[in-house]
Amino acid sequence: MSISTLSKRHRIKFDRKEERDLAQDEAYFYVVEDGDERRIRFHDYDEIYKRNGLYEQLFYERLQCSSPTKVAEILKRTLDAGEQSTLELRVLDLGAGNGMMGEALRAHGVSRMVGADIIEEAREAAHRDRPGAYDEYYVADFTALDAGMKAELESWSFNCLTLVAALGFADIPVEAFREAINFVQDDGWIAFNIKETFLDDKDRSGFSRFIRELIFSEYLDLHHLERYRHRLSMEGEPLFYFALVARKTADIPEDFMAARPAR
Repeated sequence: MSISTLSKRHRIKFDRKEERDLAQDEAYFYVVEDGDERRIRFHDYDEIYKRNGLYEQLFYERLQCSSPTKVAEILKRTLDAGEQSTLELRVLDLGAGNGMMGEALRAHGVSRMVGADIIEEAREAAHRDRPGAYDEYYVADFTALDAGMKAELESWSFNCLTLVAALGFADIPVEAFREAINFVQDDGWIAFNIKETFLDDKDRSGFSRFIRELIFSEYLDLHHLERYRHRLSMEGEPLFYFALVARKTADIPEDFMAARPAR
């Protein structure tokens, strides 16, 4: 059963001619409010979350995003294969937004879950749209956590990290991802998704290299890797991502990348 309380509908407009040559993280749309058109980038999450139901209407109805459902499903499938129950999970959902991943995990029986995001608008939207999805929700920059916040996060004894549709576009930096993984106990689970091009060795960005090195490093034991359609583009073309589930074997050191020569 869904715990969403969404109800409001919005008038959304695309200008596909203008959008044709824009990168995925530069794409934008218009929302019509009181007769005026407001231009909002897809990654202007603060503006999107302020509007009840806009995120779902844009990404999940118009653009048919499937990622929270997909990542939650493969995490459940992986646990089932190892005869482990989702009831045992204590999840940190990083980049939690307004709680769609939290809702998907609750549907699979996860009962202990903490959301975290870097903007207050995300927490407000989660409390508004999906009250009860999370046991706690923190607004925090995982690249600059103070001692008090670190201690509070550690007190949850997380054995699972989920991170959906937030890697690779400067939304969650590499250091924040590394820090979040290190809050998970050894032998805990890491479930996330990533745009398919970030796993291509032709991508020479630091983020792409970090992900490729991490997946096949001694710090993660990869259990599931699946290519799937994340959502549609503005032009109706499929955008493909990889969904991954891995088991953490050890904390990732700060000099993880420095210790690995560029290939």
